[in-house]
Amino acid sequence: MEVYGQYSHAIASLVIFTLIVLFMSPFSALAKAGKGLAPGATPDQDYADKAYRLNRAYLNGAETLPAFLTVTMAAILLGVSPFWVNLLASLALVARIAMLVVHLKGIGRPHSGLRSVLYVVGWACMAVMGVMALVAAF
Repeated sequence: MEVYGQYSHAIASLVIFTLIVLFMSPFSALAKAGKGLAPGATPDQDYADKAYRLNRAYLNGAETLPAFLTVTMAAILLGVSPFWVNLLASLALVARIAMLVVHLKGIGRPHSGLRSVLYVVGWACMAVMGVMALVAAF
């Protein structure tokens, strides 16, 4: 278990990301219920609607979590440099948290700007970790 201690920031990032998604789930459901929507329904695509933004933020986190988990765990299990894994996982988490704030506050336009930049930063961190894991595997 000592070897995994070197990856404490990356492991904590996974846990925090997961907790954020879990925490957002009931708030998304409550916002949709407040609009009279059935469980599992999606609000109309209106970025001005807080229920829509909350639902998109939750779904985006739920969609991204498996990729984040996969590349981070693969990098850890394959012994990729703890410095890089911790740094990239932490940056991906910070980008995700910032993106969540942008989503919830309705900052910017829905298809460009800060939200897109933050998405690409998190995506790039995960892509680099994935490539590093593949290099370590072969």
